[in-house]
Amino acid sequence: MGAETLSPSRELPAMTHHRPRRALCSFALVVAGLLAQAAIAAEAPPTLSPAATMTQTAKGTFEVQLNNAPAAEGTEAAKIGRMSIRKQLHGDLEGTSLGEMLAVRSSVAGSAGYVAMERVEATLAGRTGSFVLMHLGEMNRGQQRLTVQVIPDSATGELVGLSGTFSIDIKDGKHFYEFRYQLPTH
Repeated sequence: MGAETLSPSRELPAMTHHRPRRALCSFALVVAGLLAQAAIAAEAPPTLSPAATMTQTAKGTFEVQLNNAPAAEGTEAAKIGRMSIRKQLHGDLEGTSLGEMLAVRSSVAGSAGYVAMERVEATLAGRTGSFVLMHLGEMNRGQQRLTVQVIPDSATGELVGLSGTFSIDIKDGKHFYEFRYQLPTH
């Protein structure tokens, strides 16, 4: 079979016949793209203006309840401790939190580590919502290091756009927090 050649006159009617449909499809794609961008912009957290980026500090106390939980099925041999976390926060940050912790204690006295995630539902600076804190704790032969921070874009409600770090201090068995945060203005 030989190659079929099309003359311009044979191609033109087919092309002109499809041109309105192609234009309509192109228009629909542009509109769909604009709608998608608008939807993404509507869901995006507010941008922090220079005036809104001033760090604030919230202080208070909390009670914490840690309960042992079974290891995830199939991971028992790893010998990683698992606990549920329940907190009641008082002070400048007023609310509750729920979370989970994974921890390991080494064979060397004073060495251990933990990671945790907890969802906080609270009121902060008169605004209500939730956010997630991520913990990374290390004890290296008795020397402690702890980082607790807000997971980016995890805040909801009136706390959307919240960022910050959360420090914990335990004195005479009582838990204290200092939450250094940034929150967009209304």
